[in-house]
Amino acid sequence: MNEILPAIISKDSDELQEKLDKVDGVAGWVQIDIMDGVFVPPVTWSCPDDLDQIKTDLHLEMHFMVQNPEDQIESWLHKKVKRILVHEESTDHNNIFKIIDTVKSAGIEVGLVLKIETQISVLEGFIDKIDAVQLMSIDKIGYYGQTFDARVIPKILSLREKFPSVKIEVDGGINFESAKEVLKAGADRLAIGSSIFKSENIKETIKKFQSL
Repeated sequence: MNEILPAIISKDSDELQEKLDKVDGVAGWVQIDIMDGVFVPPVTWSCPDDLDQIKTDLHLEMHFMVQNPEDQIESWLHKKVKRILVHEESTDHNNIFKIIDTVKSAGIEVGLVLKIETQISVLEGFIDKIDAVQLMSIDKIGYYGQTFDARVIPKILSLREKFPSVKIEVDGGINFESAKEVLKAGADRLAIGSSIFKSENIKETIKKFQSL
């Protein structure tokens, strides 16, 4: 079954709680973007201690758009965090292996994220160790409202053909039309930001995406 994950960019824990409340009861998972101002220009909320005060029954997927995520991953091994995604481009492969082992040992799912220009061949050594692959479907990551980049479609097709059982998530520029394209190509999950949070009726918009 395909999953829709509202993608949250927040400046502080208050905005995070507000956005979680807006999708509670209709979504099962959310993706929370963590950005450091280095790997990508924006800086977002990034305080794991705040999770103790966050009130939600939603499963949290943390998407780390940070340089050298190995320096902070351990502080995010929280009971509310169910999946951690890190960029293949954000550190060297030895550190990625260490991150995978650390996250999996904590009983949390782990996945790798590839930018639009990164080839799926980089997954060769990791694919049997991870739970998911997220393909970015925009050129400029870290911002709401970017235009969908159709170069992701052949990547989804190739990834699905090469690794039939892998969970494929697609993130960036997803609207109702592009959602149909990526689902048809073989995606399992869609992380959707502005099309949900800038809509007039957030919960109805999520339901509409789910109906696809």
